[in-house]
Amino acid sequence: MIRPSMLLRPLTATRAILNLRQAVPKRTLLSSVVNPKDGLLEEEAEIFELAKRFADAELAPNMRHWDENHEFPVATLKKAAELGFGAIYCSEEFGGTGMKRIDASLIFEAMSTGCVPTTAFLSIHNMVAWMIDSFGSSELKEKYIPQLANMDLIASYCLTEPGAGSDAASLETTARREGDELVINGSKAFISGAGTSDLYLVMVRTGGPGPKGITSVLVEKDTPGLSFGKNEEKIGWKCQPTRVITFEDVRIPVSNIVGEEGKGFTYAMKGLNGGRVNIASCSLGGAQSALQASVDHVSVRKQFGSPLSSFQSTQFKLSEMAMKLTASRLMVRNAARAVDAQSPSAAAACAMAKAFATEECFKVTDEAIQIHGGYGYLNDYPVGQYMRDLRVHRILEGTSEVMRMIVAKEILKE
Repeated sequence: MIRPSMLLRPLTATRAILNLRQAVPKRTLLSSVVNPKDGLLEEEAEIFELAKRFADAELAPNMRHWDENHEFPVATLKKAAELGFGAIYCSEEFGGTGMKRIDASLIFEAMSTGCVPTTAFLSIHNMVAWMIDSFGSSELKEKYIPQLANMDLIASYCLTEPGAGSDAASLETTARREGDELVINGSKAFISGAGTSDLYLVMVRTGGPGPKGITSVLVEKDTPGLSFGKNEEKIGWKCQPTRVITFEDVRIPVSNIVGEEGKGFTYAMKGLNGGRVNIASCSLGGAQSALQASVDHVSVRKQFGSPLSSFQSTQFKLSEMAMKLTASRLMVRNAARAVDAQSPSAAAACAMAKAFATEECFKVTDEAIQIHGGYGYLNDYPVGQYMRDLRVHRILEGTSEVMRMIVAKEILKE
C-alpha cells in the first residue's frame, strides 16, 4: 500500500485514492505480455495504479479538448499535486514526497496513458524542484519547495537558446554581478510553460566560455525586464505553452543562485539524467495507450468478412509493437534504478533508455495509425495525437544523436 509518508498531503491524497477507486472504472489493461505492472514490487504497483486511476479520471477524458483548444490544464496539475506528484523525488524536509526515481518513472508512465504533454510538463516541473532541493541553499528550499510541491508555484527549466541547442555549453545569456544583484541579459528558446509558469530555473553565463562559466539562477515571473514571445505553433504538445523568454537587464538577488557559481552546467546535466528517464517514461505511456487502442480496433473492425485481428499481418504488427514497448520499458526502468543507485553508468543508461524508448515508442504510435487505416488519420481517434505528442521526445532533453554520443563516449572511455 501507499505509505502516508510518501504523500504530500496524506489525508487529501487518501480521500482522492478512495474517490478514484469508487468512481472510476479501470480502463482495460492488455494481457500480462505487455502489462506495465509486471515485475513491480507491491508498493510500486500501488504507485502505478494510483497514477493510472488519476490518468483515467482526470487526463484521458480531456486530452483531445486540451489539444484542440491549446488549453494548459493548471487546475488538473494542482490536483495531481494533491497526490504528492508536485515534488516527487524531493526530500520530505521541505515538503517533498520523498520517492525514488523508479517511482517517478512509474507515475509519469501511468499518467501519460491519459495525456502525454500534461504529464511531460509535470516531469519538467519536478526536475526544477529537484535541482533546488539538491543544490539550493536552505533559504531557497524553504521558500520554494513547499509551493512547488503543492503547485501553488509552477516551474519551468531554461537551458536552450536560439543559438545553443545540443551545444548547450555555448549558451550566451549573461549575468553580471552588480553589488548584491545579478543583471541578466539574453534569451531562451522552446521553454515549456513560459508565460504561465511562476518560477524559472535559468542557466546563465557568469564566467568565461565553456561549461565552467555557467551558473544556475532562479527568476520569478513578475521580475522587471522579463518578457515572453508568442506561443509557438507546434506539431504536438499543444496543450502546454512554449515561448521564447527574453531577459533585458533583469535584476535578481545573488542569493537566487542555485548551488555554487560556475557549477550550473554540472547541475543541468545531472538534472537531465533524470529528465531523460522521465520523458522516456512518458513515451511508454503514450505507446501503451496506442497499442491498447489498436487491439480494441482490430477486435471490432471487419474486412473481407473477418475481424482484422484474424489476419496474420495484423497479428505480426501487434507483436512487433508489443516487443518494442516491452524492450523500451525494461531499458527505462533499468535506467531509473541506476539513477537511484547512483551508478557510475547512470548517465549512459539514461541516454540509452531515452534514445531507444523514444524512438521505438514513436514507431508503436505510427504503426497504430496504420492499423487504424483511414480512421487513424482522423482526429476523432486518439492514435494520431499519441504520435504527434511522442515525436518531440526524440529531440528534447537531448536529441537521439546526442544520446548516442554520450553512450559512445562512455564505452570508449572504458
